[in-house]
Amino acid sequence: MLSRMTRGAFILLEGGDRTGKSTQCRRLVEYLQGAGVAAQHRRFPGRYRTTTIGKMIDAYLAGSTQLDDRAIHLLFSANRWEAVADMKAALQKGITLVVDRYAYSGVAFSAAKVSGLSLHWCKQPDIGLLRPDLVCWLDMPVDAATQRGAFGQERYERVDLQRRVREYFAQLREPDWLVLDATQSVETVHEAIAQHAVDVIAVCQHQPLREDLWQKEEEDNRVHEQC
Repeated sequence: MLSRMTRGAFILLEGGDRTGKSTQCRRLVEYLQGAGVAAQHRRFPGRYRTTTIGKMIDAYLAGSTQLDDRAIHLLFSANRWEAVADMKAALQKGITLVVDRYAYSGVAFSAAKVSGLSLHWCKQPDIGLLRPDLVCWLDMPVDAATQRGAFGQERYERVDLQRRVREYFAQLREPDWLVLDATQSVETVHEAIAQHAVDVIAVCQHQPLREDLWQKEEEDNRVHEQC
């Protein structure tokens, strides 16, 4: 049944650094493909792509260049927008996209910096992006994440920043998110994600793509301001 879907599902894994997102993305793609579902693994930022934006982001994250916090936030957003057409084409062909990080990470990390960018400001460039059909938040205490291999090698892998990032994810959390304790075993987390992914794929296959990320919230804010 799943292999005859009209469109694919947009399944997103979010969370702080070293919470197991990449591992779970790979496992989910392998599971879905084994079940006869066309699935691809993608990640943001697309720092290794052959685009100017991707190269600039990679240099920044590696610590070899410096950019104003607002400038890098807008670059991260542009990196997502430049992928929209390709993502839509894949989804409309019936390919399920399993994505590692997206706009929620972009907002949480930018807001967590000491420059004090607000959540409202950080959301603005991404309003109207594709909205995921399922968001899985892999949550774990930062102290536990620091015990995982290679923590601290990237620009954002600092304990104080990661704690603020976790707090902002909690503020960004929406009612339909699947929240997972990432300190559990890899297999336990995978089974929970796989079960929900299969359900979402079946439900959304005949529904249109949702291209309204944060639009309703923005409209509600405008109405409130007018009142």
